[in-house]
Amino acid sequence: MTLKEKMKKGPVFGMACFTGTTCIVENIALSGLDFIYLDLEHTNYMLDEAFEKQIMAAKLHDISVLVRMADDNEVAIRKVLEWGADGVVIPHCKTKQMAQNAVDGAKFFPMGRRGGETNVRAAGFGYHDFDWNAYIKEQNENTMVIPMDEDFEFSDNIDEILSVPGIDAVNFGPIDYQVSLGQKVGYTMGDDCKEAFKLLVGKCREKGIGVLGPAIPPTEENVQKAIDDGYNMLILGNDMWHFQKSVKDLMKGTVEPLRSKNVK
Repeated sequence: MTLKEKMKKGPVFGMACFTGTTCIVENIALSGLDFIYLDLEHTNYMLDEAFEKQIMAAKLHDISVLVRMADDNEVAIRKVLEWGADGVVIPHCKTKQMAQNAVDGAKFFPMGRRGGETNVRAAGFGYHDFDWNAYIKEQNENTMVIPMDEDFEFSDNIDEILSVPGIDAVNFGPIDYQVSLGQKVGYTMGDDCKEAFKLLVGKCREKGIGVLGPAIPPTEENVQKAIDDGYNMLILGNDMWHFQKSVKDLMKGTVEPLRSKNVK
């Protein structure tokens, strides 16, 4: 079942991966989550074999792969999709043209202008009675294009951006949104950020577009509130966050009490 099909039944849940270690990718994939969010913006990974292996590790198991790109470069977008990713997230999308660039790179005509090739993973390398028309239809229907609303310019241009055919969801980024306004940073939104999120949710609901974003810390209460607020695609932290939390809990709950108890 594709991620878009799962979204028709209710909210979907995923986790970001910043370490890029294939065994971590596979562990997230085996967890039962719906998607894994790989990152090219805030990591040292490039469009090379190491990053392709991250996608391959996820595709070994039944989990969808979203890739946050570094920008709206159409060739880079096409490459990660041909490697097997299910969707692309475009950071700092501020204009209609940026959104159109993303769709052009991700979707085939008539939705976009993506170039085609059979000798890629997404096309099954041309095996099993490959059919170009079926492949184009499947990719246009199931590949997700997700611009990020993380700057005040997105709100200023929201109607133009969301008018681009082929946008499947929008990723709201509360931290960078508040940075763009020169406000204090945190997952707890300031009033202007709340208004921007409320505007986004309303516009997306009108168009049947998904809303992706973080729920931190990912407690049941916080995740439910995020769903009630309008998210239907939830990022439940990332691998580094969960590792750091485990280490902090270990220090606070085990090491520090034992140190205090056994001080001579």
